[in-house]
Amino acid sequence: MGPVEVAAILFGIFIALIIFRVPVAFALGLACVPVFFIDDRLTPFLLLNEMLKSYNSFLLLSIPFFMLAANLMNSAGITEKLIRFSQAMVGWLPGGLGHVTVVVSMIFAGISGSSTAEAAGVGGVLIPALKKEGYDIEFAVALVACAAVMGVIIPPSILMVVWGGVISVSIGGLFIAGIIPGVMMGLSFMTVVYIYAKRRNYPISHKASGRELWETSRDAFLPILTPGIIVGGIVGGFFTPTEAAMIAVLYAMFLGIIIYRKLGIKELRENMYQSGRFAAISLFCIGTASAFGWILAYFHIPQLFVDLVAMWGGGIISVGLITAGCFLIIGCFIDAIPAIIIVGTILAPLAAQVHMHPIHFALIGVISIAYGLVTPPYGLCLMIACTIGGIKIRDAVKDTAVLFVPMLAVLLFVILVPETVLMLPRFFMPGVVH
Repeated sequence: MGPVEVAAILFGIFIALIIFRVPVAFALGLACVPVFFIDDRLTPFLLLNEMLKSYNSFLLLSIPFFMLAANLMNSAGITEKLIRFSQAMVGWLPGGLGHVTVVVSMIFAGISGSSTAEAAGVGGVLIPALKKEGYDIEFAVALVACAAVMGVIIPPSILMVVWGGVISVSIGGLFIAGIIPGVMMGLSFMTVVYIYAKRRNYPISHKASGRELWETSRDAFLPILTPGIIVGGIVGGFFTPTEAAMIAVLYAMFLGIIIYRKLGIKELRENMYQSGRFAAISLFCIGTASAFGWILAYFHIPQLFVDLVAMWGGGIISVGLITAGCFLIIGCFIDAIPAIIIVGTILAPLAAQVHMHPIHFALIGVISIAYGLVTPPYGLCLMIACTIGGIKIRDAVKDTAVLFVPMLAVLLFVILVPETVLMLPRFFMPGVVH
């Protein structure tokens, strides 16, 4: 079989299974099976072998540990401390609690590395609070869901860890490169909140005194140290991403057990169970997606795609737009991790051919696929926020679409101005990022 026939079988079966609502991880594995039987050179045991090889990675250990750190921070009452600190900083602006939602999401993003954990943790507290203060529930849900996307853009980020491990890109460089787009996204959300507040007369919170600002910043200081410890340790070469994730867990346990005294044996057991359960789902996706990606590489399907696109010509910007378009579309239907493994490996040779910087390419991919967390029908963060708000997804679509405009503007900026996002990695990691 040639690459065209194999691609037709793989993607045809995969799409059919998705239509019949088969879970993505199973659909990826089942799509591989016919190819192993049809081609005499392959055996079905290779499917299991490729899955096992993908699991044999020290780097992947960071995924369950980052999830556990985020859950422990939630259980330790960190979210409430961050909310009080953010309220003291920006609560006095028009639409104060909306701005608080954005700032809390930015800070929490530097702690959790997971958008779903952020949507659940921040949304569980702020969606009822926003509704109580008179905000439209549809806007409150859309704001929490869209702001949660920053959880995988502002470092640390589980998606960046997966991308770096699968496509061999500096994870420290990726972490630093995510800072500028993440901050830009946060500022753009605050602009939208300001406009909504003026048009809909959303309330202003009280202006904090100097003493209140000092007290809230003191209470939030230790949690806010978390991203500095993680990113600083990786960039400084003190520990690997996996070791950083383990340190984040130990630090979260230190805060929750000793400092705030909100974590007991029961809470630890529950957090470990939930983190292990969700990590198992992600890791199973990685295994089946790796087997799927191995078949793509074995039959040179990525090269077929590169040759097809090469006929149209183009350079870094056009490849960036193609990458963003592919990830935005596929992110509407499947989870981010298998999308990175499949689509990222297909597009990586194309990016290399036009001499696109690997970190620039990775950042476009991570930001684009992260947007799938708020785009139906998949839209996991939007689902979580709607569940908390007690509304249907279709009710929040209009306000989500409004917030999606500045998100796309940030993505377009990253595509068109690569030097801006590469500036910080080159400054802090000159020996690694050129």
